[in-house]
Amino acid sequence: MKKARKVSAVLLGLGGVLLALLGMSLGRPAQAVAATETPRVFNNRIDFSMVRSTGAVAANCIPNAHAAVRVTSLGPVEVMTVDIGGLPPKIELDLFVIQIPNAPFGLAWYQGDIETDANGEGHQLFVGRFSIETFIVAQPPGGQPAPVVHNQPPFPDASANPATEPIHTYHLGLWFGSPAAAQAGGCPNTVTRFNGEHNAGIQALSTRTFPTLQGPLRQLTP
Repeated sequence: MKKARKVSAVLLGLGGVLLALLGMSLGRPAQAVAATETPRVFNNRIDFSMVRSTGAVAANCIPNAHAAVRVTSLGPVEVMTVDIGGLPPKIELDLFVIQIPNAPFGLAWYQGDIETDANGEGHQLFVGRFSIETFIVAQPPGGQPAPVVHNQPPFPDASANPATEPIHTYHLGLWFGSPAAAQAGGCPNTVTRFNGEHNAGIQALSTRTFPTLQGPLRQLTP
């Protein structure tokens, strides 16, 4: 029964968040939705911002780009909502959980895409483990076979993995989905690995205002 009640609580929490998103799709202001999308019964929550990446600052592009992130623990999982703005309209961006906020970024885990509307704003919800327990591991020995799905340069898939003990990944990074999308914001058209086809643009936003070893996800201890 205890497990059943826990699962029910998780489902109720997800339902509340999805209802908030439905309200947004019906035209409610983003700020109003953000204030109601976390069910009151869940107290384990963190809110934080993402700012222009070091690459975007160096290139003096997307001066008004920003993101607001809310992570709510439902116990077995977390729900993370990301609201972005000040970006080019009608583009796709790719969100990663990363080891360090600035290049070379360390280990990274692809979460999904966020698309901007005609006003350069976007919203997305992600469900997973986004807390002090977030980590990547590859049990030794390394060199285990991996599928090669994308085999074209400049960044073809690796055919085997390296070995690593658990490494925590407490930062977030948001990449332009293509060099063309980056150019639309006045940024360089550099090609990077950070999308599903490994042909993304530069990093647009990150959590670089947090210390390297104290990324925001570390603050959530469900």
